[in-house]
Amino acid sequence: MPKPVLGPERRTNPLIWCAAIICTLLTIAVIITGMVVFIGYMVIRPKVPQMSVVSAHLDKFSYDMASVLVVKVSIVIKAENDNSKAHASFYETSYTLSFHGVKIAYLNADPFDVPSNRSIDLYYPVESSPIPLKPEEGEVAELFLRRGQVVFDIRGNTRTRWRVGILGSVKFWLHLNCQLKFPLNGSTIYPRCSTKSK
Repeated sequence: MPKPVLGPERRTNPLIWCAAIICTLLTIAVIITGMVVFIGYMVIRPKVPQMSVVSAHLDKFSYDMASVLVVKVSIVIKAENDNSKAHASFYETSYTLSFHGVKIAYLNADPFDVPSNRSIDLYYPVESSPIPLKPEEGEVAELFLRRGQVVFDIRGNTRTRWRVGILGSVKFWLHLNCQLKFPLNGSTIYPRCSTKSK
């Protein structure tokens, strides 16, 4: 029987071998990185730092016949870092205290740090200048005075950044939207409303 005739032997191009080796190394690097991140997360178990309104006291709520409002209030906001192995930084902290849409004060803070498993209280003593109210806003003020309870809103944001071991730096926006319901008998309230992260 005649033997089959074979063509010349074809060799694989060296560029294909190089591409295959590079792809293999990249695949191994991605797998190792994924394992390191997963193990690091399971060991450290990072938690997003929080801001919360822990107490507030209405010292003065004065609305007169000239439709002028004067407010004096003390607010304590706590920055909490519940991470056992991560130091947290807070910055771009800015909240607005308002009464029925009327801005009373801006509650800002310079950048600050909170060590692991610690918290820091931010004290905001607010005393407004006389604020003229529109007729509909004045009606709301009178209604609250009759009810014996005044409602304020705190809204705003802060940014937080913390280093999670070998996993690197993590950043979040913290959004606060809190309603403060003050009795007019001078009692301190403890709303315990906290930020939501994004």
